[in-house]
Amino acid sequence: MSSIHDFATWEPLLRLVRDSHAERLAAPGGCFTGQIGLGSWTLPVQQPSPVPGRASRVVDMEEQFTAVGRVQDALRADGAGQVSYVVETASDGKTLLHVVDPGPAVEHGVTSPFVGALLLVEGAVPEPWRRLPEDVPGAVPAPSADPALLERTLRERLPDAIGATEEEIAEAEARLGVALPDELKALYRVTRARWQDWGGDYAAQERVHNAVGCEIFSLDGLYIGDARSRPCPWRFAADDAVVTPPDAAVQGLVGSPGWIVFGDNGGGDRLALDLTPGPAGHTGQVIVIDHERTIGAALRADSLTDMVIDRPKGRQPIRDADDPPVVARVGTHLPGGVEAAARPELEVLRIGRRKGEPVSLAPVVGLPRLWTLTADPGTLADPLEVAGLTGLEYLSLGTEDWRVLLDAGAVPRSLSAAHIEVRGEPHPLPVLDLANELLALWDRPLITRTVLRGDLDTDR
Repeated sequence: MSSIHDFATWEPLLRLVRDSHAERLAAPGGCFTGQIGLGSWTLPVQQPSPVPGRASRVVDMEEQFTAVGRVQDALRADGAGQVSYVVETASDGKTLLHVVDPGPAVEHGVTSPFVGALLLVEGAVPEPWRRLPEDVPGAVPAPSADPALLERTLRERLPDAIGATEEEIAEAEARLGVALPDELKALYRVTRARWQDWGGDYAAQERVHNAVGCEIFSLDGLYIGDARSRPCPWRFAADDAVVTPPDAAVQGLVGSPGWIVFGDNGGGDRLALDLTPGPAGHTGQVIVIDHERTIGAALRADSLTDMVIDRPKGRQPIRDADDPPVVARVGTHLPGGVEAAARPELEVLRIGRRKGEPVSLAPVVGLPRLWTLTADPGTLADPLEVAGLTGLEYLSLGTEDWRVLLDAGAVPRSLSAAHIEVRGEPHPLPVLDLANELLALWDRPLITRTVLRGDLDTDR
C-alpha cells in the first residue's frame, strides 16, 4: 500500500472537512469531493476570518497548508502528480475516504467529480487537430518581401550583433525538416539571438527585440507551429471546426507544418512565418498565434520585411468558425431548432437547455460531416436517436441519457472520446461507475477507487 492510501495521511485534512460540514456529512448521501495536486488543491472547508483591520496572513491558513502538505508529500513519495477524493460518512459514523485515480484514459475535469473527457481510442485527437492545410495554387511572397533590404536594415540597427553561420542555419533547417524562408535567413544572419551572445546584458537583448519588433527566439528555439504544438482537452477542442473563407489571408487551422514560429509579442502570443497561407494571403506572411485561442491565427504583416521596416499597427482579427452552418448552437426554445441547423456542412452541434420541449435529432441523422454532439441533460426527446449519428467522434450527454444508450447497447462505436455532463451536485460515485462502463466498452483502463475507513473521533 502506498502512503497516499494510508488513512493517517489524510486525517488532518478529513478533520477540517468534517469540522466545516459536520451536518451535511451526517445527512444521508452527504459527501464532499476535492482534488490535491502538487501545485494546487480544492479543499471544501470554511476559510478562517481575518482579524478585523488586517488582511489574511499565511499563519491564518497554516492548519490547511499543513493538512494539504501531508497529502502532497505522499504524492511525491508515490511519484504521482495529483489525486481526487470523495469524503462521506458510513452508517456506523466512521469516515469513508474514496481515493480516486482517473488513470490514463481520463482527462482532468474542472468540476465534481473531476472527470473530464473519456479517451476511448488511445492517441485519438479531435478532427481539427488532424486537419492539414489546403493547397493554394499561385500563392507567392508579398511584394514587400525583400530579404536584402531586411538584412541591410537590421545590420544598421544592430551593428554589433552576432549572426548565425550558414552551417548553423543548415542545422536548424535539418532539425525542423523544412527550408527556412529567405527573410528568416536574413534575420538570423544578422543575429542568432542567443542569450549567451548578449553576455547577460538585458539592454542588448532589448535592442534586438526593438530592432525586429518582437521578442525573437534564438535560432535554436525555432519550432514548427503544427497542431501538436497547440494541445487542447477534448472537451473544449471538440467544439472547434476548421473553416477558411475564400477571402481569408490565413487558413483557419489549429496549426500547420508551414508555420515556423520565431518569436513572441511579449504577451504570450506566438509570431510565425506562414508558408501555407489562405486564399488571400502571401507565402511567408507574419501571423500571430493567439495563446488564448485554440484554433486559427491572425495576420500581422504581409512579410517579415514589412513588419520590421514599416511596422504596421495591430493585426487583422481571427475569423471565427464558431457559427452556422459549420457550428450550431440550438436552444430548445429557439426558432427553427435542430431543423434549421441541419445543413450538409454541419460539424458541431450543441444543444443547450432553455425553455421549451426536448428536441429530436431526426433532422441531423445522415449528415456527412457531423462529428460532435453535446446535449445538456433533459434536452433530447429520445436519446436513442443518437445511435443514428454514425459518424460521431465525440459525444457529451447527461447521466440519464448515457444510461439509456448503455442499457440499449446503442452507444455509437464510432466515438473516439466521450463526456458525462454533470449538473448540480449529484453523488460522484455513480458518475464514476458510469464512466467505467463506457471505458470498458472500448477495453480502456478504468478509473480506480480505493476506499479507506477510519474513526476521526479517536485521540489525535
